[in-house]
Amino acid sequence: MSRIDKRFAALRAEGRAGFVTFITAGDPDHETCARLLAGLPAAGADVIELGMPFSDPMADGPSIEAAGLRALAKGASMQMTLKLVRDFRQKDNDTPIVLMGYFNPISAYGVDRFLVDAKAAGVDGLIVVDLPPEEDDELCLPAVKAGIHFIRLATPTTDEQRLPAVLANTSGFLYYVSIAGITGAAAADPDAVGKAVARIKKHTKIPVAVGFGIRDGKRAAEIARVADAAVVGTALVERVAEAQIKGIDPADHVLALVRDLSKAIRGVAKAAA
Repeated sequence: MSRIDKRFAALRAEGRAGFVTFITAGDPDHETCARLLAGLPAAGADVIELGMPFSDPMADGPSIEAAGLRALAKGASMQMTLKLVRDFRQKDNDTPIVLMGYFNPISAYGVDRFLVDAKAAGVDGLIVVDLPPEEDDELCLPAVKAGIHFIRLATPTTDEQRLPAVLANTSGFLYYVSIAGITGAAAADPDAVGKAVARIKKHTKIPVAVGFGIRDGKRAAEIARVADAAVVGTALVERVAEAQIKGIDPADHVLALVRDLSKAIRGVAKAAA
């Protein structure tokens, strides 16, 4: 079993939903990000999504776009992103790490080289938002062959005809985008999410994690009642910017929110079946 499979199996045994955190690699700088990354598991993160900085993130709202630009301004690169994972693995060999972003930085690095280096670093999965199922030969199938999960996105507009294609080569978990639009644009509707997750569950046995529009403990707990995991990203990267304005440590500021969100999610007795 992969780290992702083991983690979701453990969550099922505990009878709770997981907490998936998103931060941007290299934000606000490499050293601070490394401390933040290292602190996430103890703060309550069950799975970590690490954003690959890119200058043209079409699906991201202004907060995550700004995080990527901060990272790039401080020298972030694919090499540095993979170094963050390698260094993290020196002390944590259990927490799953998923790289999330766009195909351009991977293509520029070289797909074959990227998959070899990512696997060696300890990457468990990929979420590449601009590669549809029709382009699985580009990265999805090579990633699966290399032993790296390829995690697909489903949205409110993914209908019954489209869903089988989305699920065909998806593994690890499915990321359900709870709202239409860019990250950070609106709040997730727990009732609508519950119905969507139930519909998806008729087609697959893999876990369904729900992201977009989860900004506080109350909403995170509501989503945890109907999904296998709640994903929080924008609210965390906004804490980095807020910390810089206040002149306080960004890692500490983000981890404080992670602890609060984790407490809310863990307070929900049972995740969706």
